[in-house]
Amino acid sequence: MLDFDVLNYDPDTPGFYVILLSTLFSFFLSSLIAITYQLTTKSIYRRAHFLQALVLISMVAAMIMQAIGDSVARGLGILGALSIIRFRTVLDDPRNITFMFASLGVGIAAGVLGFTVALTSTLVFCLAAFILYLSPLSDNNELIGELRLQVLKEDHLRATIETAMDRYCRDYELEKLRYLNPKRMKNYTEQGLPVVEEISREDLQEFTYLVRLRPSATLTELTAGLEEIEGLEDLRLNFQQRQTKL
Repeated sequence: MLDFDVLNYDPDTPGFYVILLSTLFSFFLSSLIAITYQLTTKSIYRRAHFLQALVLISMVAAMIMQAIGDSVARGLGILGALSIIRFRTVLDDPRNITFMFASLGVGIAAGVLGFTVALTSTLVFCLAAFILYLSPLSDNNELIGELRLQVLKEDHLRATIETAMDRYCRDYELEKLRYLNPKRMKNYTEQGLPVVEEISREDLQEFTYLVRLRPSATLTELTAGLEEIEGLEDLRLNFQQRQTKL
């Protein structure tokens, strides 16, 4: 693994040029990873601090590996010191975690002078990221809609609703089903006195679905198809970006 044999390298006391070369090499390769992340990420939530972290964490990993060398005692000491630090930054997107681990791996490989491993792995990782970016696995339609329907309390209406969604939705999931309680509305008389009116909704039920549209379907088609259902009292549809979480 240690394919750096140009200089006389002592793991316990690494020289200045060895440390400088490994740190600069980790900086170069992690910069390639950060650029690849920038070019292959479709989400607009690309923070500059995260891109900087991808580069800097690789250099930190290389520095730690140089400090440890071949000493088990140093490794245990650094492990104990790092365990004191509580990292509270949450990476909800598994893809971001993957890029962070790739940058860490490059720093570790460069820190132990495994330059061939670091360079080859970085090039293959970046190439794979671009291939996945251009493949069907990189889906543009990441919007997930929340669909709420108020219909009469009839058992067959759920099957009718889901049959309509099958035509326009690639995926859907029933999130909530509830029976509606009477609704109270506050109005005012001509004299300005408040009057509370109670609207009975005992014959209504509300379905809440999470839906994802088919690539060929539109929101207008989905709405028009659902409005044809007999017994539909109210229809609400809201689409938003939902982050993938581990």
